[in-house]
Amino acid sequence: MRITINGVATDVEDETTVADLVSGRAEDRSRVAVAVNAEVVPRSQWEATSLGPEDSIELLAATAGG
Repeated sequence: MRITINGVATDVEDETTVADLVSGRAEDRSRVAVAVNAEVVPRSQWEATSLGPEDSIELLAATAGG
């Protein structure tokens, strides 16, 4: 199925969850925020949130700096 991640069209397996997506793309899950179709998905809902065709995903990683 095709979704968009941070503006880039990407193919993923059917029935992919937010948790699946994050685990394959982020080293430290505790520093990542996810929005699906412009709606933030709480970390507690990542396992239960399935992605659908044409969904738009934003993965945001917190970084330290100053």
